[in-house]
Amino acid sequence: MLTMEQIYHIKYLRNQKEESLRKIARETGHDFETVKKYVEKDNFNLDLRPKRRKGKLEPYKELIDSWLMEDLEAKPKQRHTAQRVYERLKEIYQTKLNISDRAVRAYVSRRKKEIGLDTKCYLPLEHPPGEAQADFGAAQFIEKGVKYDGFYLNLSFPYSNAGFFQVFKGQNQECLLQGLKDICEFIGGSSTAIWFDNMSTAVNEIRKQGQRDLTKGFERFMLHYGFISNFCNPNSGHEKGHVENKVGYHRRNFLVPIPEFDDIREYNQELLRRCQTNMRRNHYKKNESIAKLFEADQQALLPLPKAEFEVYKLEAVKADNYAKVRYGNQRYSSAPSYAGKQMWLKIGAHEIEILNQDYQKIIKHDRLYGDQKESMKWVPYLELLAQRPTALKYSGFIKELPKTVQKHLEQCDYEAKKMALKTLTRMVNHTNIETAVQAFEIAIHKGVIDIDSIWATYTRLTSGIAEAAEIILPATVPELKEYIPDPSLYDALLQGGDSKWNQ
Repeated sequence: MLTMEQIYHIKYLRNQKEESLRKIARETGHDFETVKKYVEKDNFNLDLRPKRRKGKLEPYKELIDSWLMEDLEAKPKQRHTAQRVYERLKEIYQTKLNISDRAVRAYVSRRKKEIGLDTKCYLPLEHPPGEAQADFGAAQFIEKGVKYDGFYLNLSFPYSNAGFFQVFKGQNQECLLQGLKDICEFIGGSSTAIWFDNMSTAVNEIRKQGQRDLTKGFERFMLHYGFISNFCNPNSGHEKGHVENKVGYHRRNFLVPIPEFDDIREYNQELLRRCQTNMRRNHYKKNESIAKLFEADQQALLPLPKAEFEVYKLEAVKADNYAKVRYGNQRYSSAPSYAGKQMWLKIGAHEIEILNQDYQKIIKHDRLYGDQKESMKWVPYLELLAQRPTALKYSGFIKELPKTVQKHLEQCDYEAKKMALKTLTRMVNHTNIETAVQAFEIAIHKGVIDIDSIWATYTRLTSGIAEAAEIILPATVPELKEYIPDPSLYDALLQGGDSKWNQ
């Protein structure tokens, strides 16, 4: 314990000299926590309370308190009950334990209230315009008939009670950053500060005194948009309670029943518009529309950077003998010429691009999530199939074609199939697989299945020349009877002439 003179000196350095706690600790030679204790102390009255008589529980209080303090870092369902405290004491002291379980229950109940394990009081905080909170929620959705156990990123603005969200098939860093980017672009600016929990997509490690080591991708994004990132204390989701409530609100009001759509990117744009419309309602406390209050948020936003931020992660991979690459538990096709070679994966929230060593695009895939194991793009393999037409029926490519084209190729002999695949490859190299397949379908439907006719159909489709329409004559034009020529009328001319012509 320090003397009054020492305490006064500490107070003097703090209040009069306005020195920092660490500087005072260095100057006085006292521990930092000791300096902090006396700087914060404001009651120097003598303690005249009588000393309490020690009870039977006294020898065990320190141990019980240590268990309860450890519970502050544990999840609620894994904290000590009074019964568990009593059982642990019996395990340790066995027959020497001379207290009742009733006494333990009473003490544990009182101490839990004192240290805040039973009830917590949260301070109502004021949030300035422009600040936001971010968090993921979980929800199912259906894209192109496939159900996903997905997630949705929520960004809420406590000042106005505005909220926006985007759905994703994962909650990785690419999804986090893509969601933030899309929302920022929609509202026309970036939040001045955003509160997050300690998600691994943003935080690598929490160090002493709350310092965070941020992930490189998140750090680059934060620097690009200029916002400040604030992180909650561990197990303290209430510190961003506004977005926690918005997660539930968005699920109840936008994601019930389970949404169905064909393209997740188009659906996300629709969600942003619906969130904007939802702001027409009044604020729950300020008696003004959320849209009107959000104007103050927007005025405080940071301007969007001139250069667009491209959200992706780059990873080096090596293709196997089938020219396929692996990312996580999923595999993606590239092109036959890259079998066994080193390549790059450009990984986004919705797509994965496969690049060669010079960062030139080879092929693009939709990113796989969940139980999806493989994405196969057959277009780069067409040239190889054209060289080995008998392999067509064993490839997955033929199953991706329309039934009419499948049937046509199955009926072709070796040479015809080879020529058809070469023509298909030539068409794809000029335009795309969709146009090439359309040309085959039209030609087959018209019954002209020779290669020249199929190529002529493709040329018409790609040149912009419209197909000649059938000519329909008006009713006033008289109907002409069908004329059937009779060559027998000319038979007489084939007979010999009279004698004067023969002389």
